[in-house]
Amino acid sequence: MTNNYILRRIRYTFDFNDKTMIAIWALADTVVTREQMSIWLKKDDDPDFLNCSDRNMAIFLNGLINKLRGKKEGPQKEPESRINNNIILRKLKIALNLIDDDVLAIMALAEMEIGKPELTSFFRKEGHKHYRKLQDQILRRFLQGMEMKYKKPATETSEEAPVEKTPTETAPKEQINSDVWNKPTS
Repeated sequence: MTNNYILRRIRYTFDFNDKTMIAIWALADTVVTREQMSIWLKKDDDPDFLNCSDRNMAIFLNGLINKLRGKKEGPQKEPESRINNNIILRKLKIALNLIDDDVLAIMALAEMEIGKPELTSFFRKEGHKHYRKLQDQILRRFLQGMEMKYKKPATETSEEAPVEKTPTETAPKEQINSDVWNKPTS
């Protein structure tokens, strides 16, 4: 799975426009032009397609964390020069303020049932005896579940994404939508 595919899925899921996407990179102290971003968002078979580097993807995910959770004081975290599916899942989990049960619920929406021990193995450090490499299929299912949970119906589209605080909350949808950007950081 390419970084470009993941960028396109995140953009679609949260209905981010060009301005918002550029602003997300800016939140991670990086300037990206509309032309660069446009090339990264093109389909793989487009002649103008250019692969989004691991570093640029890491910067985008750091910016997404800053957008959804708020920027920490101090210097921006140095982005990884190499990322893998495990890092991408971890950064999305942080950005969306998810706990393990939330991640499992999102996976279940996309009909991917995994156990908590298997999930925690994806968040271990590489080299740990219980570390497990996250396969493309599982990340793809997580992205599908994320879309099912957070994608607004066409009549409600905007730049902001509806993020529920926990799967057990029963707040009205309008309340959840307005709370997403005002969520306290942990």
